[in-house]
Amino acid sequence: MHVRERICPIFGPGLLSKSERKRKAREIIQASGADSAEYFKEVVKQDTGVTFREQSEIWLKQSQNRKRKPIGQSYAATIQGALDKWILPAVENLPLANVNNLSVKPLIEKMVAAGLSPRTVNKYIEHVKQVVESLKNPNGEPIHNRKWNAEIMDLPIVERAEQKRPSLKANTISELIKASSGQEQALYVLLAATGMRVSEALAVEVRHFTNGGRIITVEQQIQKDEPKIVKYLKTASSKRQVDLHPDIAEYLQRYAAGKTGLLFHTANGTPHLYGNLEDRWLTPRLMKMGLDEKGMGWHSFKRFRKTWLRGTRCLEDINNFWMAHKPHTMSEVYSHLHEDVEMRLDEAARVGYGFVLPAPQNMFVVPIVPIVPRIAPRQGSRDAA
Repeated sequence: MHVRERICPIFGPGLLSKSERKRKAREIIQASGADSAEYFKEVVKQDTGVTFREQSEIWLKQSQNRKRKPIGQSYAATIQGALDKWILPAVENLPLANVNNLSVKPLIEKMVAAGLSPRTVNKYIEHVKQVVESLKNPNGEPIHNRKWNAEIMDLPIVERAEQKRPSLKANTISELIKASSGQEQALYVLLAATGMRVSEALAVEVRHFTNGGRIITVEQQIQKDEPKIVKYLKTASSKRQVDLHPDIAEYLQRYAAGKTGLLFHTANGTPHLYGNLEDRWLTPRLMKMGLDEKGMGWHSFKRFRKTWLRGTRCLEDINNFWMAHKPHTMSEVYSHLHEDVEMRLDEAARVGYGFVLPAPQNMFVVPIVPIVPRIAPRQGSRDAA
């Protein structure tokens, strides 16, 4: 909208000089706020016409293709699922400039009413904030620099004590191992004894065992929804070595005997999808034991291992190294204890593993003589005898 303001008469009393007219014009504009950065961002820039849906597609693609900390395909699929199911139906057609505390509040109310946990609601709103902030000007600064307010949005508070983080107990793991066999049993043992993520464990190959089977090198994982090995890991700390107790090393070496390539694979030789294995192996056994609950999935093995290591007073630097947890304190950053292989192996033998392994005679018994159908001898053969 164009507006006018009288400065002075063009002749007669009150006439101002050219420089005085310019100065007074600047004062009028400044007093109106029309030339402020806030006015520019809130009024002028919202005329770009970009909708939330359009910008969310750009943001998600940029997040995967950027050189600095790109997100993996599996995480991108998770974000897309949250966008499709919850976020886009609420705000997809809104201009990006209109996505703010008040316009997001109904989305939060809808997610809370549907029973989503506070942690999930906060995570999904974080995606909304990232999409809004991703629209940049040529200088790389956010065009819509929001001041998000949790009070105005009525964003639920995440109470750590109420989050579902169930952990398996030692006797439960022993029962799972006892009741299973073959690949299933070996996977339970590997997860409980190392604290590896299931995506990492299913990507372990025979070549990753070194030092007489006492060390596993973690350098790849299985993609979430596709039977494919990828070289990127969840975090930078995930690329590591995990040291095994001698008993665990012996068990896994017996299991790996005669194998090449992947330790765990389908009949066709392709990697397992860990979601399928959870539905087919872990969940039915936990339900039979009356222990299945929300959050009691593959990650409960990792929680068991972390709890066991802390309970046995494992050296914290080595503990974090094995569990792929990045250092937090300066002492942990400065420490190079994880580089001492001998100390790591000694610590792995000292802390143990906490569950019962199957007896050697019950492990991976393979018949030496192939089983063939019994065929009655022909009459001619009997006569010749």
